[in-house]
Order: sequence, then C-alpha cells, then structure tokens
Amino acid sequence: MANDEEDYMSDAFLTQIMDVRPGMPMVKRAKEALRRETLHKEKNIQNNQKSYKEHERDRRDAALETSISSENKGFALLSKMGYKLGQGLGKEGGGRVEPIPINIKTDRGGIGMMELKKRKAEEKLENYRKKEQTKQQIEKKSFEDFRERKRSEKDKHQTEQDLRKSQQACEQLDSQKGMIVPKDSWYWPEVIKDEDGDHSDESTIEGSKEKEELTPLVKLQFITSYLRSMHFYCLWCGTAYGDEEDLKLNCPGDTAADHND
Repeated sequence: MANDEEDYMSDAFLTQIMDVRPGMPMVKRAKEALRRETLHKEKNIQNNQKSYKEHERDRRDAALETSISSENKGFALLSKMGYKLGQGLGKEGGGRVEPIPINIKTDRGGIGMMELKKRKAEEKLENYRKKEQTKQQIEKKSFEDFRERKRSEKDKHQTEQDLRKSQQACEQLDSQKGMIVPKDSWYWPEVIKDEDGDHSDESTIEGSKEKEELTPLVKLQFITSYLRSMHFYCLWCGTAYGDEEDLKLNCPGDTAADHND
C-alpha cells in the first residue's frame, strides 16, 4: 500500500474522524455515534447508582402485588379454621377481605408527628375561619352603622326643614289673626340683625333658655300641634281646614309618616 494512500481501518483515521477539539470539523455520522455513546454511558451510570431504598421499594411493591400462597403458614392456619380464599375474616365472613395496607414512614419525625401536624393544620384553618367571620361581622356592622348614620343625618336635615316651614306658617297665620308676638320665641323663625342693627326680612326674636334645651324634633311637634289646634292647619297637607271636624276628616294624621303612606 502506498504511503500517500489513507488506511481507513487504521487508528489514525478513526482518531482523525473522532477529533472533538474546539474548532475541528466532525463528520455528522461520527457526531451522532458519539452522542449515543454518551447517553448510553449516562443511563448505565444512573442504573448502577440505584439506591438501596429504591431496590427495597421495588421488592416490596412486587411482594404486595403477589397474593399469599397456600404455602404461607398463616394462610395454612386460616384454612384449617375454615377460611377460604376471597372470603372475609370472622366467623360469618363479614370482616376484612384485603390485607391491612402498609404505611411506610419516610420522614424523620417521631411517632404521632403526622397527627400533630394534622391537628395544627386544622387549628390554623379554624382560626382563619374565625378571623374571616369576625372580619365579615365587623364590616357588616360598619356598613350598618354607616347606613344608620346617613339615615339619621337625612332625618335630621328633613326635621330642620320641616321646622323652618312650620315656623314660617305659624308666623303668617298668627299675623293674620293680629298677633304681634309668638306664643314662644321659637314658634316664629329667628331673624338675624344686620350690622346697622336693622331687622332683616324675617322677624327677630331672641332665643330663650328653653329654646336651647329643646331639640328640633320636639319643637316641630309643639308647633305642628299648635297649628292644628289654633289654626286647623296641617303642615304636610299645606292646607288650613275650616274647623277641627274638617281637619280630622280630611287630614291623614299629625305626622309626616302618616302622609307618606
């Protein structure tokens, strides 16, 4: 064989093909062969490194999948007492059919650790539920308090409006009868004096001590009762009736609620 001819069976040629130095070109077929060989080696290493626990688990699973044979001493004793394969335990065969399952402990916790963790988890869940329930109750109460506060503010504002209307009506009806002073200072609307001391369009009456003590609702009740008895006038009807009998027959009642029905 000539020196310039390449020997395809020699180690030199194979080394040339399998040269994996950086930057050196490789034949595609050689690359694939090298990859397969590497994967095969890694798989063999993984199989050889299988732990003792894994082998033990495999043997245990295989044993559990296999039924107890008649050669087993325990099975032989049961057979002597009348037990038959597939029958439940007990005198009447109503007991357990399948063996008690094996529960392998894999962690390092002591006996009762799982029950303790379970109990703590249940307590944590119960505490969370109680907190959520308390939170919902607080939110509900806050919402109810907010609605009640808004309702009270609305009722107060409406009472003040009705009080002003009743005072104006009282002043007008009293004046028509020639009265120059009200029954009490707060029966007529207050009038604020200007800087020159002149009265504004509304009449000015100084508030008494009783006025400061009474609430707007109480004042409204007094004035509306006075208007009905003295002038046969209903604030919410906006009508002055002919007499007391006419008022009783045609007016729904002496409160705002009676007129909203």
